[in-house]
Amino acid sequence: MTATIQPPRSGNPSSGKPSSGRIAPKYRRSGGSKGNFEMLAWLFMRLSGVVLVVLIFGHLTVNLLVGEGIHAIDFGFVAGKWADPFWQFWDLAMLWLAMLHGTNGVRTIINDYAEKDATRLWLKIVLYAATTVIIVLGTLVIFTFNPCPVANGVQLPGGFCPAP
Repeated sequence: MTATIQPPRSGNPSSGKPSSGRIAPKYRRSGGSKGNFEMLAWLFMRLSGVVLVVLIFGHLTVNLLVGEGIHAIDFGFVAGKWADPFWQFWDLAMLWLAMLHGTNGVRTIINDYAEKDATRLWLKIVLYAATTVIIVLGTLVIFTFNPCPVANGVQLPGGFCPAP
């Protein structure tokens, strides 16, 4: 005696109606309302990951391997680096890409694990607000950093700033 396994059908076997052999319409894929956003987010994760690897290894090489290594990292080292627009934009690109890459990853986790729509909405609001605050503050720090501030006619902190 040989048993044959029948492929699943969209018809209801208990109703006695013959099925057409097609997949039930409720299981058909549609374009959806999200459009290409998820595909673009997936692509962004891959591309930003590759760029971040280059940016991070360049950052680590310059900060830890060139010159005196970790012993040279202090306020003056950062001030000297950020005096050059190249390093400002390097660190800015690293900040923006890392924050957007991480935000996209956490957004995906929220979508996967938050069951209620209201919970998902509030978690995303908190995520986007935190991301915006960190990106704005980080960008301001990079571009408004003054290594030789003057307070009440006195330069702070002394040592490596030129005399007025």
